[in-house]
Amino acid sequence: MEPQERSMEAAAVPQELPPDHGVHELFGYVGIEAVLEQMKVKTMKMGFEFNIMVVGQSGLGKSTMVNTLFKSKVSRKASQPGQEERIPKTVQLQSVTHVIEEKGVKMKLTVTDTPGFGDQINNENCWDPIIKYINEQYERYLREEILITRKRKIPDSRVHGCVYFIPPTGHWLRPLDLEFMRRLSKIVNVVPVIAKADTLTLEEREEFKQRIQRDLKAHAISVYPQEDFDEDPDDRLLNDRIREKIPFAVVGADQEHQVNGKRVLGRKTKWGIIEVENPAHCEFPMLRDLLIRSHLQDLKDITHNVHYESYRVRRLNESNRPALSSNNGLPGRDEDGDESNL
Repeated sequence: MEPQERSMEAAAVPQELPPDHGVHELFGYVGIEAVLEQMKVKTMKMGFEFNIMVVGQSGLGKSTMVNTLFKSKVSRKASQPGQEERIPKTVQLQSVTHVIEEKGVKMKLTVTDTPGFGDQINNENCWDPIIKYINEQYERYLREEILITRKRKIPDSRVHGCVYFIPPTGHWLRPLDLEFMRRLSKIVNVVPVIAKADTLTLEEREEFKQRIQRDLKAHAISVYPQEDFDEDPDDRLLNDRIREKIPFAVVGADQEHQVNGKRVLGRKTKWGIIEVENPAHCEFPMLRDLLIRSHLQDLKDITHNVHYESYRVRRLNESNRPALSSNNGLPGRDEDGDESNL
């Protein structure tokens, strides 16, 4: 009986078939496509988070640009009306959070501004507070993620995109611009833009843009959308067209004017009205489409799967060292964000 029992046990083991990667035609309606509606309903109920950082020296229109992007008074300055704006002696990061809604879809938007960046005579290491802040948000998410009892939805304060404002000098990138983007592009999605592009002629703008592209390539600075992360051929074609246009030459305006019987967002000058949403006037529509309409989810995915993952691996590797804190088994960090051996 024993050989027979063994043969029956052997027969009970399911046989593994080679995977079939072909697409099977259905002979009736199953309802698989209904999952898209389920996902839509769930997202509309829960809403989603998007965190954006704007970096650049004072007077480049960062607050106006953010208000223009979301067609709402969501910038730091708009949230603090009447306060006198003074240039701080050091870089001070300030965040404001709003919930905005469009057609039933709610988005918790956090805008982080960096007053004081690039405004000093000596701007050495002025990027350090920004790097520290970005890493602190990764650390906060990691602490929540490794808890034994985790929240069903971990609050996400990680910076999904950093818009860097380049002064419209028309010459070349400053050492400060190059060093900032070189350092920050390793930990966050950096999107460079030429601020106040209406101060340049079309010829000056194009020549300046080409110089910036050459500088970025010469210094091996990979800005968003990064070529290394293009997986789908269709995405690669779209991103190649975007990369040809980066940095976007933008103009911001949060006031409407009457043009040919229509109300348009724009800046009024002696020579006419610069329509910020008119591709013939500036490249603001390309920036808006990249950040919101076509690549918002991709910005979040790369933040989670690439930048945060790199941080997570490094921190967990540090946790294998002998000196550990009692805080979830991770090495402690002092106020400067450095590892502590205490």
